Amino acid sequence: MKKLKAFFNPEQYHGWGETRRYFEGWYFKVVDHSEKKAFAFIPGIAMDETGNRQAFIQVLDGKKNTAIYRKFDPSDFIPAPGKFEIRILDNFFSERKIRLNLPEVSGELYFSDNVVWPKHWYSPGVMGPYSFAPFMECYHGLVSMDHSIKGQLEIEGRIINFDNGRGYIEKDWGRSFPSAYIWMQTNHFSDPEISLFASAAKIPWRRGSFLGFISGIWIYDRLIQFTTYNKTILRKCYVDAGKVEMVMENKMHRIELEVKRNHSTALASPIQGFMAGRIEESMTSEVKVCLTDVKSGNVIFQDKGRNAGLDVAGKVEELIVWPLE
Repeated sequence: MKKLKAFFNPEQYHGWGETRRYFEGWYFKVVDHSEKKAFAFIPGIAMDETGNRQAFIQVLDGKKNTAIYRKFDPSDFIPAPGKFEIRILDNFFSERKIRLNLPEVSGELYFSDNVVWPKHWYSPGVMGPYSFAPFMECYHGLVSMDHSIKGQLEIEGRIINFDNGRGYIEKDWGRSFPSAYIWMQTNHFSDPEISLFASAAKIPWRRGSFLGFISGIWIYDRLIQFTTYNKTILRKCYVDAGKVEMVMENKMHRIELEVKRNHSTALASPIQGFMAGRIEESMTSEVKVCLTDVKSGNVIFQDKGRNAGLDVAGKVEELIVWPLE
């Protein structure tokens, strides 16, 4: 019952009964009101193919481009059944609150006005009907696209106030991250309460693979989705050393994204369940966004998103899609 309930609530722990080749981790991004401080806190559990297990908390300082990886005994990782609450010793994580008690960082942050991706019985979360595929390499959950923060943290001896800051929460679980993927996220635009998330990845599928993508923009109290499963077409996907470009279009809307790649920091990532891989993440990128109404051709929204998270990993040449002439 715990596993079944978690299936329809992606934010909850899914690893009940798993003993090897499995990982699960949550990503909490927090940016203070002044936008001078940006951190990501990543708690999780990892199990290799022989059954060795470890709990962990990663801390990414997005402005200083530094990262810390703290290991814990697997018995210290305590998920709550039937709800999203994770404890690792005296550290606590949920969609409404985090408490940290690490040598480098301590304190509590509270989240409110969370913007969630809609859930239905036929589409339990951001992965839509692909959530029902039992053999996926990696599953993704979007817990909160945007929320307000209250509270403070002591980081390396300095008190940092996060009142009126902005946050974002997502998660992944499965065996390994995709062999090639792009991920970007920002909720800092000229107008408040606008948030963007987009990703594209090479997805193993039976004996082959396909290029899957998910994107959403929360704008003016409305979520506009661009996904593999809602008849959106990926018109363009391009990556080089300096930038990332994505263009997605469906019957109603077209979105064009361009990100200038910035300084990044190495984070641990899962390979066959254990945190043996490395990815590079930036939290200081800038995303140019242009959202257009397809029928009228009118531009609905055009702006630049600040404090953007950006991952570009693996054999990204496998993700490149050029627009048809």
